This record gives sequence, C-alpha cells and structure tokens, in this order.
Amino acid sequence: MDSERQSFVVQSPQAGRTVLSALRDWLPGHSWSALRKLLAARRVLVNHALCLDEARRLKEGEVVELSGRAQRPPPSAGDVGVVYVDADVIVVDKPSGMITLRHAAERDWSSDKKSRQPALDDLLAELIARSEHVPPKAVGPIFSVHRIDRETSGLLVFARRPAARDALIAQFEAHSVERMYLAVVRGDIAAQTFDSYLVADRGDGRRGSTTVPGAGKHAVTHVRPLEQLNGWTLLECRLETGRTHQIRIHLSEAGHPVYGDTKYAPALTPEARSRVQRLALHAAMLGFDHPMDGRHLRFESPPPRDFQAIVSVFRATNVGGEPAG
Repeated sequence: MDSERQSFVVQSPQAGRTVLSALRDWLPGHSWSALRKLLAARRVLVNHALCLDEARRLKEGEVVELSGRAQRPPPSAGDVGVVYVDADVIVVDKPSGMITLRHAAERDWSSDKKSRQPALDDLLAELIARSEHVPPKAVGPIFSVHRIDRETSGLLVFARRPAARDALIAQFEAHSVERMYLAVVRGDIAAQTFDSYLVADRGDGRRGSTTVPGAGKHAVTHVRPLEQLNGWTLLECRLETGRTHQIRIHLSEAGHPVYGDTKYAPALTPEARSRVQRLALHAAMLGFDHPMDGRHLRFESPPPRDFQAIVSVFRATNVGGEPAG
C-alpha cells in the first residue's frame, strides 16, 4: 500500500453505498478482507473523521481518505473530564475527536457498535452514575443545550431537568453565557472583532459570511493575540454569539485559519499533518448562571496535551514549510 494519503470524492456511483463497497471501486486490487483490515487499522477517514464502521453509508460529495498510517484511537469515557455535577447540570471537558451528540441515524446502533466511536451524550449517564455512586439507569434524562465540534476540545454544560434546560437555553439565546476559546491560527493577527451574518452555504457547500441583506444569522467573535509563534499566533477568542463553526469561519475568511482545520483552510503539508492530529481549537472557559438558584458559575479548562504539543512545535520552529501568514 502506498504510504502517502489517498483521497477520494464520493460521486453518484458510490452515493448510498457503504464505505467498504466504495473502497472496492477505488482500490480494485484489494480483497474485501484487506479493506476490512484497513478500517480496523484506523486508516480510513470520512470527511476527515476516523471511520471504523464498514457499513457507513456515503453521500455524494463526501471525502474518503486512506491514510498511510494509523490514526489515533477514538476517545473513550476515560478521556472525558467531569468538571461539575449537581441535580440540575453537569459540566464536562470533552476531548478532541469525540462528537457531542450521536447522530439520529446512529441512535439505534448496538452498544458494542457505539462503543467503538463513543459520542459524548452516550457517556453522560455513566459519568454521572460514577460521580453520584448510583446505577446508570437511575440517572434520568440528560438534555443538550449547546455543542462543540468533534475536533474541538473543552467545556460543555448539559441539563438534567427540563426546567434547567429551558433556563440555560434562554441564557445562550440572550448571549449572556461566557465562552472563551484558545486557537492557534496562521499568521500575525491583531486584537479585533469579527461581525458578520453566516449562511449554511456560501456558494461552495460550506458555511460562511454573506452580504445579502436579510440573509444569515448574526455572528460576533472577539479575538486577542496571546503569543506569536513563528508565523502563527496563539489566540484568545470570545464568543458573543454561538453559530456553527463561527470561530473557524471568521478566522479563515480573515486569512488566519485555525491550524488543522481541514474544512475551512488549505490542506496541511504531509510533514505538518504528521506532527499533530487535531484541530487547534479548545473551549477553555465557560461561565453561566446556575439555571435554578442563580449562582454564577465559571469554569476553566487548561489546554490538553495534544493542543500544547501544537504550541510547542511552533514555538520551536515553523512546521513542514507551512506558509507563515
């Protein structure tokens, strides 16, 4: 097998078929068992995310990649930190590489299949049960009020009662929740505020800003440089609003994409990509009023080791010939 990463775009002949079946089209010299071994060896990605499910159905336009080396294993419950828990809320520290919510089409998967690539919401009952020393079945329902991207790490809050859910959602809608992220971005960037309207498709199938009057959702991001890193910058990003991919879009459109962003930035060189396998975006601070008693709660999460590794690499030298700005 070629050691370089190979990339395939799903066309109409592969749409609706399983990833294993599509790989047979693209790699006709490989047997079914050889392709299964590639999946088991963590060498197949779909839309830049590790794929372990050979029955995963593909959609036209999706990107399937065959890596020259194994990707890191999916995070597990042991990688999730419980920061705070009471009868109304739970605050957790999510690792990079884990989705916040299981997709609706995957909720009927077997426990074994889910365990291969856990979603955060799959694990919450178990985490609460451990904290409260009760069986998972005794935990009760858990409600999502916001989410962060799969490749982003950091803090999230979930509600444990409908009244707490509604109160937290109201705070997010009023933009009163404090949210600060750390990011490593290309080039030197000054403190500034990005203010735009975001649409689901800016014309190339990706989310982005629009100038069409009346279109899009208002998005405001405040950024402040913390450290210059040899052609990159460690950046503080504070959200005034919380739109999907807001930080990544604003920075990319300004010419300062987040390191490792395969959706909104040019591809990394093979050498740079081999150094660190994650998006350099971390939800480092979360503050809100307790939904039931009104106490202001504020939590901080230090950057995890894989994020710190990115910063360390850029402190030492520019990586892999990446353009500096």
